[in-house]
Amino acid sequence: QVQLVESGGGLVQAGASLRLSCAASRIIFSSDLMGWYRQTPGKQRELVATITRDGSTNYADSVKGRFTISKDNGNTVALQMNSLKPEDTAVYYCNMHSFRMDYWGKGTLVTVSS
Repeated sequence: QVQLVESGGGLVQAGASLRLSCAASRIIFSSDLMGWYRQTPGKQRELVATITRDGSTNYADSVKGRFTISKDNGNTVALQMNSLKPEDTAVYYCNMHSFRMDYWGKGTLVTVSS
């Protein structure tokens, strides 16, 4: 049983930066895959970025060059978001894929105004 808690969401203007954080209830193992997803009303949840404990990363085309996923310590991963656009507005969810299980946080809202 793993709990994930996101934080850092808020209301910002286009072009601003925001840093999201995901805290896990246990240390993130090398076999765990961590990721950030986002979802807006009426749309499917989409992948934003993923990272392994070794540091390998993957990004959605829409955020490449603007977002950076990283590990802050053994229990936390962050998502640095720069040059935010109104299209980035969504609820952002933290995910852990561990062995055959998936764990999700409750989400944090990011709103980008024009």
